[in-house]
Amino acid sequence: MSKSKLEKFAEIDRLTNVLQYPFETLRREGMTFPHKGHWSDEVFRNGNPIILELGCGRGEYTVELGRTYRDHNFIGMDIKGNRLWAGAKTADEEGLENVRFLRAEIEFLETFFAPGEISEIWLTFPDPQMRKSRRRLTSPRFMSMYRQILAEPSVLHLKTDSQFLFRYTEAVAEVNGLTIEERMTDVGEEATPDSPLRTIQTYYEQQWIARGISIKYLRLLLDQLPEDPAEPEVEIEPDSYRSYGRSRRSEVVGKGSQEE
Repeated sequence: MSKSKLEKFAEIDRLTNVLQYPFETLRREGMTFPHKGHWSDEVFRNGNPIILELGCGRGEYTVELGRTYRDHNFIGMDIKGNRLWAGAKTADEEGLENVRFLRAEIEFLETFFAPGEISEIWLTFPDPQMRKSRRRLTSPRFMSMYRQILAEPSVLHLKTDSQFLFRYTEAVAEVNGLTIEERMTDVGEEATPDSPLRTIQTYYEQQWIARGISIKYLRLLLDQLPEDPAEPEVEIEPDSYRSYGRSRRSEVVGKGSQEE
């Protein structure tokens, strides 16, 4: 029998590898986080690089990265605790000391991490937000947040099924002079068989592949991100399929397209 949301939240409360700081908790504690700048010495208790996955969902990617790279630390961040439960429970049962989860809103990223504290950021299958550019996790607004907490070189990984988000992110990189170190339009065809880009797959990724949807990948460097990065003014064709609540409505990206 599957666990209910309430059962999952109760179990998360007992898991020591989950730190819970939703907005109401942050507000109650004066918008401060006790481990900011001290993840290495207070949370992981080692000096290994810290890699952050944003919008980690069930935590499958975070857990698998932790299994694969024991000499790195991994944090999966998502606000939905009932989703985090699966990854957190697995990491706890396997004794993965290099894996932690943070239940919090991404909008408050700089509250949780000091400048240069994060080595790399992964975005795995974020909602492309075709109608709301400010909510896209590769928008200039979020890129600025990432740049603040990333050490140099400031590495950002995007893995997505969305052609719309893929092209939008390329446009953001182009207009802001960012370096794209690696670009794949079909990971299944372009990555080597033993590459983690192919061997590490989430549940939903497997579903998209089964539906014949190619997986795209970008590795960007944010070191040259301007202080006030620009929104690209390009027209991008919307995704032609519906996927887990995503809209098919088209939009013009750039001037006049942002929704507050």
